[in-house]
Amino acid sequence: MAVREQLLDYLDHNLESYLIKWKQKIRISKTDIHRDKVEANGILMYRLVQQNIKEPIAHENIVTLAHKVAVERAEANVNIGDFIYNVNAGRSVLMKHITYSKVNVNDLQNTLDSINDLFDLFSYHAVTEYTKLKENELQEKISFIDETHQEKLSILGQMSSSFVHEFRNPLTAIIGFVKLLQREYPDMKYVEVIDHELQQLNFRIAQFLHVSKKEIDSGQEEWLEVKGLFDSIIAFIYPSIIDIDVRIVNEFPANLSVYGQQDKLRQVFLNILMNSLDALKAEGSPRQIRIAGEQAEGMLTIRITNNGPKISDKTLDRIFEPFYTTKELGTGIGLYVCQKIIQNHHGEINCHSSEEETTFTIHLPFVEKKDAIK
Repeated sequence: MAVREQLLDYLDHNLESYLIKWKQKIRISKTDIHRDKVEANGILMYRLVQQNIKEPIAHENIVTLAHKVAVERAEANVNIGDFIYNVNAGRSVLMKHITYSKVNVNDLQNTLDSINDLFDLFSYHAVTEYTKLKENELQEKISFIDETHQEKLSILGQMSSSFVHEFRNPLTAIIGFVKLLQREYPDMKYVEVIDHELQQLNFRIAQFLHVSKKEIDSGQEEWLEVKGLFDSIIAFIYPSIIDIDVRIVNEFPANLSVYGQQDKLRQVFLNILMNSLDALKAEGSPRQIRIAGEQAEGMLTIRITNNGPKISDKTLDRIFEPFYTTKELGTGIGLYVCQKIIQNHHGEINCHSSEEETTFTIHLPFVEKKDAIK
């Protein structure tokens, strides 16, 4: 009897012996929804080996079985390590199984090499398909989470808008009466402090209103002298600056302007400065905030730097996400609104932090005055 026929005859009569040894070695969970198909797949692979010994089989036959097994393993949520282990277990058991065929070892070498090639090809296509299926499954979950998150944000935004509008009406009245008190009793103690705190509260309310909308409202755009805008904000937060004992250095060039919405950009700069002041509270002296910038390559760059503590990489990755905050009483919407406003101005904002300093960098398109006239 020829070697090939002898080997095929042995495999035909000893399938059950192979399956017993193989099933003893592989790892199959009791919760595997396709555990009843495992033996059938083992038999299919065994038959492919037999066919390949008779005559080299078509590549598509291997790919078809590999994809079938990959789909079942993915649906069963099997760990990729267990999957590869079971494939290699089938290979090793089959190689040893063939050596019991009483065929001369020297005559088996080509057959063993072809079986190795067959299993390598099967493993490649099975693992590739399994990985693709798992990646698609992960992307679907991420998309679902994103959609759910957006729905929650939308509901929260609607609730915030409703509550905040109710708060704003009496607040507007209080602010108005405080202004009257300032005019009629300019020397009255604490009125300036009350006015400052009311303005801060009004600022926070405005942030909530922005978050409740899908886009930041467009407004009247105008030429804004950036250094002067920062000077007015510094004057506005002067009590906080004195209270924390911070030195603010406004080095922004006096001749650079930006074309945009004053209230919105003022809100961005104010929010970043207030965050910087909060960061510096826990630091020892000297506490400093530096404002700088330049115009180059069609962009206006604004940098606000403080020498406060380093922001962790984990926080930096999420710092512009809505409702993400590390502050005990923070809302997590300030920087989210800032990013939306800057994007609405066709710019971008980012943050870099080291042990020495933290810098918020804003890039805005630099527009010539003649081009900005509408």
